[in-house]
Amino acid sequence: MKIGIIGAGNIGQALARLGIAHGHAVTLSNSRDPDTLASLAEDIGCTPVAIDEAARSSDIIILTIPFAAVFTLDTSLLDGRIVVDTNNYYPERDGNIAALDDRATTTSEMVAAHFGGASIVKAFNAILAADLREPISPVSGHRRALPVAGNDAAAKAVVASLQSEFGFDVVDTGELADSWRFERAKPAYCIPLDQERLVVALDKAERDVELPHGSWRR
Repeated sequence: MKIGIIGAGNIGQALARLGIAHGHAVTLSNSRDPDTLASLAEDIGCTPVAIDEAARSSDIIILTIPFAAVFTLDTSLLDGRIVVDTNNYYPERDGNIAALDDRATTTSEMVAAHFGGASIVKAFNAILAADLREPISPVSGHRRALPVAGNDAAAKAVVASLQSEFGFDVVDTGELADSWRFERAKPAYCIPLDQERLVVALDKAERDVELPHGSWRR
């Protein structure tokens, strides 16, 4: 599979390494010139490209840039592509967004509205980059599970297969409207859980209740 990663931060780098390790062709891009990624890409084993090239040449796009920056990208950039949305809303970084503060929508629904021609799947947002690089097994000893959400069942199946290939069990939470259950500061956010315990954590989530800030970091 050809995987294009837009965003060369910690999550993007970790997913690029996983993609290469599992035999995929991976391109890596950022908001600057591809030459700025040459050394990093060589270390990972992927190819540095411009964002437009990453979008044009890939079967699946992993979008992993700061949430507010998503809306600076052209709305037609990702037309016809499966897009993995790893984004989370951090008001101190992104500025306050009333529709999210009021719980009127979800981060991925906003991304889907912006990229109307793409199939958006929420995934890989509820895990720390360090845990992608060196996965933690839950106390139960089972594989760690990750949630996924999306409105396009076929696209969601592709992303779920990628999660499984990368070593994780998968819990399908439903459509993008349900993805708030594993957004920032919810019980399933960035906590190592097996499949059974992840289902419990997702069920425990309350729309208007957040965990203490940073409690998910280790």
